[in-house]
Amino acid sequence: MTAGHVRVACLGAGYFSQFHYDAWARIDGVQLVGAADRNTEAARATGLPAFASLEEMLDATSPDLLDIILPPVAHAGAVRTALRAGVRSIISQKPFCRDLAEAETVTAEAEAAGALLVVHENFRFMPWYRVIRDEIAAGRIGIPLQATFRLRPGDGQGPEAYLDRQPYFQEMPQFLVHETGVHWIDTFRFLFGDPCAVYADLRRINPVIAGEDAGFVLFDHPNGVRAVFDGNRLADHAADNLRRTMGEGLFEGTDGTLALHGDGSVTFRAFGATGELTISPADPWDGFGGDCVRFLQQHVIDALCSDTTPENTARDYLTVLRVRDAIYRSAETRGKIAL
Repeated sequence: MTAGHVRVACLGAGYFSQFHYDAWARIDGVQLVGAADRNTEAARATGLPAFASLEEMLDATSPDLLDIILPPVAHAGAVRTALRAGVRSIISQKPFCRDLAEAETVTAEAEAAGALLVVHENFRFMPWYRVIRDEIAAGRIGIPLQATFRLRPGDGQGPEAYLDRQPYFQEMPQFLVHETGVHWIDTFRFLFGDPCAVYADLRRINPVIAGEDAGFVLFDHPNGVRAVFDGNRLADHAADNLRRTMGEGLFEGTDGTLALHGDGSVTFRAFGATGELTISPADPWDGFGGDCVRFLQQHVIDALCSDTTPENTARDYLTVLRVRDAIYRSAETRGKIAL
């Protein structure tokens, strides 16, 4: 595949798909060739050739890459349909398939077909996490000791929670970790390496939600680093856009602390000091997550055109799903789970 000749078709036209379509339209060398959704009106609203089924779209457009923008229940079927149609580059939304067993099977099927299968886990592509990783690697905080992220999107209160955006959130039997916490499973491993143990205490606060919507998860990472995911979807944080960072974070070491703020800025406070140094300013992007959707999609296109392996292949992402399952086992058994 060469730069300037990547034909992309998209499956799904729900709420989050808007960020995918917008990002693809801003990537040089990408040609969007179709949108498929059972809701054909939503597919037509993208402005692309619209199709009622994936099979119809693949037959009519012969894309180089399929972007699957659907909930987990539909991932396996869509990947298999694409493989049968000869598509050899596929991006699937997270958390990826209904469970680990299905994800493992689909990943093996894609590999057997010689296809590249990538999971659209975009939080590691948020610009502030790239900055934080670079600062840690450069020794800014000294020896890393621990990290904390406080998830505070403030969108989970009352009987109408999520109904205007992603109503299926209310019905998910596993919610906070399965749908949202996976972002920080992946982000923490991006920063510190794969965890070797987890401990979780999860709970449900809003009674209209089927699954958990708050809780604490403690990660043991290599070299003695600990990370804490403190999630509460009912509480908020100081930000003009609560979905920009979805919370606040601290990344602490022997020489100081990096802080992630709700405006997307990153600051550093040296050990023993009271003042802070701005490492990166507030993020100006008005859309989702510092334009992380585009950064991920550009990364995949660059990998395809240079014949290199992108981040977040399905094979790599299976680790995130195994950690997720261990978190739920920990919450059930009230014990630390070794990985």
